[in-house]
Amino acid sequence: MSLVTPRDRVVAMTSEWRGERTPDGRPRVSDEVLARLVKVTCEQAWSVLDAHGYPYQFCGGWQMTHPGAQLVGRALTSSYVPFRPDLDAAIRSAGEVLGHDRSSQPNAWVVDMLTAGDVMIADIFGKVTEGTVIGDNLGTAMAARSRAGAVIEGGVRDLHGLRRLDGVNVFYRAADPTPIRGVTLSSINEPVRVGGVTVLPGDVVIGNEVGLTFVPAHLALEVAEKAGAVEARDAFGKAMLAAGIYTSAEIDVPVWPAPIEAEFHAWLDRNDGAGRSHEGARV
Repeated sequence: MSLVTPRDRVVAMTSEWRGERTPDGRPRVSDEVLARLVKVTCEQAWSVLDAHGYPYQFCGGWQMTHPGAQLVGRALTSSYVPFRPDLDAAIRSAGEVLGHDRSSQPNAWVVDMLTAGDVMIADIFGKVTEGTVIGDNLGTAMAARSRAGAVIEGGVRDLHGLRRLDGVNVFYRAADPTPIRGVTLSSINEPVRVGGVTVLPGDVVIGNEVGLTFVPAHLALEVAEKAGAVEARDAFGKAMLAAGIYTSAEIDVPVWPAPIEAEFHAWLDRNDGAGRSHEGARV
């Protein structure tokens, strides 16, 4: 059996992506686009995704090791199921073929696959007690390899140590002192469910204190481009409301009438374009 999804299957399930790919087949959204997404809010990303028919790519209610820090990276997905000895034996044999020690913990195998800019996604069905996918030791290895972070639909341990890791952010449901056990790693680079969201390998993860947004790779650039435009329109709207020039009923509409649109363009010019393009701002 294959533990890691074959490259051709990963390519097929992410066929709308036309750009560069990682060796395992995942879409490789460029580092430049990832950098542009660091300041994007969940609301801005959601607006673009909803317009394209992806309204269910956000989930909230997370704890994180570094509140206030934005997580951005490419998803490397993994999933777990409750322990079953025959399946576990087959998975360990498959891992051995890939060069892993069959007696080691398979969650470490996933960490070994991470590259710079990857976000480790672990769907462990919400298990917290004995569902602690990483602690500070494995977290240190994760941080060194990914320099981004992780999303654990379950638990973590050694929270104090995880909080000392610089440059990464780990999203998790709860912390627990128990080690991971009673589970079997079932897949790597398959679709997984995280907080009600379907996540594909190579999706761009945007995480902050509001929650997590999983952006399909083929929409990442558009999210980066339109988020600034949405921000500009929001800033204009707030300025007009604060000055009493327009009412909330006039501003909070899908399409502004011509006089407001003209005033927005003039405001952009007065503010040096507000630092961004206004094309496609109302999405």
